[in-house]
Formats: sequence, C-alpha cells, structure tokens
Amino acid sequence: MKRFFLLALLAATLSFAACDSQKRIWYLQDTADFMPEQIEQQTQIRIQPLDRLTIVVNSKDPELAVPFNAATGFTALTPAATSSISSSSSLQVRTVDEKGMLQMPIIGELKVAGLTRSELSRLIADKIMTGGYINDPTVNVQFADMKISVLGEVLRPGSYAITHDKVTIFDALAMAGDLTIYAQRTDIMVYREVDGRRTIEFLDLTSKDIFSSPAFYIQQNDAIYVKPNKYRAQAGEINQNRSFYISLTSTAIAIATLIVTITK
Repeated sequence: MKRFFLLALLAATLSFAACDSQKRIWYLQDTADFMPEQIEQQTQIRIQPLDRLTIVVNSKDPELAVPFNAATGFTALTPAATSSISSSSSLQVRTVDEKGMLQMPIIGELKVAGLTRSELSRLIADKIMTGGYINDPTVNVQFADMKISVLGEVLRPGSYAITHDKVTIFDALAMAGDLTIYAQRTDIMVYREVDGRRTIEFLDLTSKDIFSSPAFYIQQNDAIYVKPNKYRAQAGEINQNRSFYISLTSTAIAIATLIVTITK
C-alpha cells in the first residue's frame, strides 16, 4: 500500500511538472474570459519619412496619365517617349523626404507622412481631378521595400519583407518560424523609430493585454528581439566558460611543449 502511494505521488508530481512546463510556452493564457472588442482604426502601416513608394496613375485614356508617371515633371513628350514611360511607369520609385514630403509630377509637393496607402491614393486622385487634368484617375500606391527584423530566440532570425498594411506581432514571429522552446515569452522587445524618436516596447505573449500595446501592430523597419530564457542563458554561459577553459588549457599545453623543446 505504501509503495502504491509513493508511485501515485510520483506520477502526480511528474504530471504537474509537465503541465507547468507546457504552460510556460503557451500564448494568451488568460483569455478564458475574453470578450469581443472593437479594433482601432489606427492599425494600418503608415507612410514615414524616407519610405520608398511606387505610385502609378491610370485613366481610361492612358495618354492623360503618362505625365503623372514620369520620373520628372511635365514636358512635351514624343510618341516614343510616351510609350517608354507608359511601359516603365510601374518601376518608378519615389522617396519621401526627411520632412515627410513627396514630390509628384504636375501636382507638386504633398505632405504624406502619417497617411496610409489608401489615403495617399485618394489625395493624389483628388489633386488630379481638382486640377482639371483627368476626370477619372485611379491611383495605385505600393511600398517599394518594406521590411522588419526579427532577432534572438526564433527559428529563422533575419530581415523579412512585409507586403500587408496590417501586420501583428504574431504575423512577424510566424515569418521567422515562431519562437524556440528556449524563448522568453513574457518580455518580447520591439524597437521602433517614430517622428525622430526611438522607442522600445515590451510585449507579454502570454497575456491578452498584448492587444492594447502600441507595438502589437508592427510598423515598417521595426526590430523585434526575443530574449533567451534562463535555461538557454545558463547553457550559453556554461558553453562559453567551457570554451574559455579549453582554450586556456590548449594554450598552457602549447607553452609547456615549447619550453620542453627549448630546454632539451
């Protein structure tokens, strides 16, 4: 009977330890009472200074749109030049300057920092129509090269291109292959530059409070760092010390060998 009790106690202890170990790697552990909530509208990626954009203006009459897709302002265009610009307009990349301004052919300079792609598309179309240039413009705005960096305890650390206007921290970690089992899930660091200011936000992936963090939705050029947990940190320290002592021993042996060789 005593032996059976000890076995049962051991089984219960192992089961509890296994559950506790599993819980350490679960996401959103406190969502049992989570209620649906309205998502804020300020979640889309917004244009920032030095962003590079491709902007293509179209119309039912393609020739009317050609000057707006040119690399420079309006000039008298020959048929050959018109054909050349029309075929390469999708490759024109325009850079937002340090003040958040964008230079567009014909319509001039626009304040674009803080706008979404759709907002900029509407702004350009309105400028073209109010200027009397085209009655039916359609404007397509894309980010030319938008990326984020994911570092630390993830399966595939590195830089990743993002193509969507709404990217969450979970999307970013999924791009990098998710966290390893050695990742610290309660202290994910998101480094960001906004309006000339550097900020660092810390996210707890185990809590639903993450949804209210300003870093839940990732912005272009964000850097995400996943810290190692104490087990990985201890293992790294042991390996580093082991490497140091092995190197020290090898050096000592080499010196001793050299001394013996010289004194023979």
